[in-house]
Amino acid sequence: AYQNKIYFNTTGNSALATAGSGDVLTGLITGLLAQNYSAIHASILGVFLHGKSADIAIESKETMETFIASNGIAYLSKAIRSIN
Repeated sequence: AYQNKIYFNTTGNSALATAGSGDVLTGLITGLLAQNYSAIHASILGVFLHGKSADIAIESKETMETFIASNGIAYLSKAIRSIN
């Protein structure tokens, strides 16, 4: 919760329960902060993109068993394009 508001993310799947996934999320949020996003907006967008990348990976060619953290990075551009 932030300023009495609750934010709920609807993206992502259990493939994100893999080693390094949290590091990818941290990198996304930090990169957005470096682009002068506010902390709350960087967090919201970072979490959304992290989950959306995993969703796209699983819909494309990865499986829950073959997904690795770097797949989140590989599908990031598609996740970004999905919101434009």
